[in-house]
Amino acid sequence: MGKVVMYASVSVDGFVADENDQPGPLFDWLTSGDVPLDDSGVVKVSQVSHDYTRAYWDQIGVTIAGRHVFDLTDGWDGKPPAGIDHVVVVTHRPAPEGWDPEAPFHFVDGVEAAVAKAQELAGDRIVEVAAGNVGGQALAAGLVDEVRMDVVPAVLGTGKRYFGAVDAQHLLEDPEVLQGNRVLHLRYQVRR
Repeated sequence: MGKVVMYASVSVDGFVADENDQPGPLFDWLTSGDVPLDDSGVVKVSQVSHDYTRAYWDQIGVTIAGRHVFDLTDGWDGKPPAGIDHVVVVTHRPAPEGWDPEAPFHFVDGVEAAVAKAQELAGDRIVEVAAGNVGGQALAAGLVDEVRMDVVPAVLGTGKRYFGAVDAQHLLEDPEVLQGNRVLHLRYQVRR
């Protein structure tokens, strides 16, 4: 079974979006280099960021996101982002009316059920959990194996917290650190 990784780009003060759900400068690092990260021609990063991020992206089988993110993105028009095979949406509501039942999206009630479904779908590939409230719930439930952060040199001041509403202590191992253009890539194993 693949590992469960909590991931997002984050400000140095710990936010994944501002109070209006806007990332602001958090994704600027994705256009700060000259090495294409995908086929769009828009996303270009440093060689260090490319090697780190591309290797990670290529291992992801399933992404878990909350219904709020799903709604903000209009469900990615029914196509999982970044070439991911499936998206598991944590929600207490059914799929939107008129949603294509063939789209590789799975609507699940509760983070534990979401991780179980994602691991079933991912096999030995990585299950990525979006940081924020859903990621924080997965961490609090002991379901996260690794925390990855792309820390950008920005202070948002307020907004949506990387760990959501986690209100208990969780210990991580020492970080693996790589520096790219306008980003510091951090990777922590969750201490068991």
